[in-house]
Amino acid sequence: MKKLIYALILSLVVVSGLVFANRETKNEIAKKSPPKPLSAAEREAAMKQWEATPGGIAYKKWEASPEGKNVLASAAKISNQVSAFTNMEAVVTSLSLPPGSRLGFGVMARINGEDYILSFGTENKRFFNFNNEFRQLHSLKVNDKIIIRSHVVSHAPKYSYPIVRGDYVEQDGKIIYKRAPSKGGC
Repeated sequence: MKKLIYALILSLVVVSGLVFANRETKNEIAKKSPPKPLSAAEREAAMKQWEATPGGIAYKKWEASPEGKNVLASAAKISNQVSAFTNMEAVVTSLSLPPGSRLGFGVMARINGEDYILSFGTENKRFFNFNNEFRQLHSLKVNDKIIIRSHVVSHAPKYSYPIVRGDYVEQDGKIIYKRAPSKGGC
């Protein structure tokens, strides 16, 4: 009986020691302050350093090319509406993204006479996924008129069109998609 009690006490001491050690490690991580934002001079130096890399050189070439200028001009056309998060009328032109695209689920849309990639992100494809956030977006057809709002318009040399992140989509006065707010954000 004594041996059993000693074994239980010993195991209790070991487990409590591990828990206490783990708690101290978490406290040390929490005490570390977040990195300070870079100053303007540091950002500029980092940008110059990146521009000297093969990726930076390729990006600069693309940016100066006619295709790059066209993509940047198209993105600039809607930048004010994106900044203000206002409604933009769009027409769905294709239900699939360009070949080789890695943007997840999305459609091609024409806004103000220019074509854009309207990207919604990755889609969870489960067998019994009844709560699919993109369910109503799958009902869109070519030439459907929609109202979209976005917080982000971006571009990449890989794509011939600017990329608009779909944050809000409305069709015939009904909301068919609204991006859920990010968890743990501000």
